[in-house]
Amino acid sequence: MLLSIRHETVYHYTAPLTYTIQQLRLSPRVEPHQQVRSWEVRTAGRRNEFLDAFGNIGHMLTITGLHDEVRILAGGTVAVDPLDCGRLAGGNTLSPLVFTVPTRLTEPDGNIVDFAMRHLRPGARSSALLALAEAICGSVDYRKGATEVTTPAADALRLGQGVCQDHAHLFLSCCHVHGIPARYVSGYIDPGDTEHAASHAWVDVWVEEIDFTGWVSIDVTHACFAGDAHCRLAIGRDYDWAAPVRGVRHGGGEEALKVHVDVSPIST
Repeated sequence: MLLSIRHETVYHYTAPLTYTIQQLRLSPRVEPHQQVRSWEVRTAGRRNEFLDAFGNIGHMLTITGLHDEVRILAGGTVAVDPLDCGRLAGGNTLSPLVFTVPTRLTEPDGNIVDFAMRHLRPGARSSALLALAEAICGSVDYRKGATEVTTPAADALRLGQGVCQDHAHLFLSCCHVHGIPARYVSGYIDPGDTEHAASHAWVDVWVEEIDFTGWVSIDVTHACFAGDAHCRLAIGRDYDWAAPVRGVRHGGGEEALKVHVDVSPIST
């Protein structure tokens, strides 16, 4: 599938800023099944490109001098091939054990441990991982505005509401209970006729099956394998490690954030 993607992020401030620094992970990953046909990141200020330890393409953005707005525009076209039951070829050379470490957002509490014991077993096959995704969707209703990007998995499960990053964090937390390597994925999805946003998050899980050993990509929110409707931006241990935009500022007063993402398939 050929996807046309446009992602605009605008910060407005009630008072001038003197300095802004942002880490941007807004460039699609280099993956065997994902080819970038065209892509551009546009901002004011200075950008320095980098490649992080997980193989994500990033930019360090710095803006100096008085300013009351930060506008970031990223977009282009990306060709994504179908995946066989979510199976990823090649990929990052890091040991999968790097992704067994709980974080502030994925640390399991007693409720998550009980949930993981009911819905997952060590060495689970791909079908069982999909069953876990279904259980998470049944326990945490998709509800925009119910949580923040800073909400831990334990709080989302207790609340029973959340969005894609909460589903992903809870899935990772359940995997950590059993020592199963699993990582967070940020990116985009063609939402079709669903109510879900075009900016999306899902997971990769390490499996060792008879005919395959490696990462399997699972869209927890839709309880399905990720495929050619998913464009991968970054991977990490949780949202904080793979956030599209993250940074700090000096000055600015109160902040207002507007984000607009549009993803649509292109006929070929």
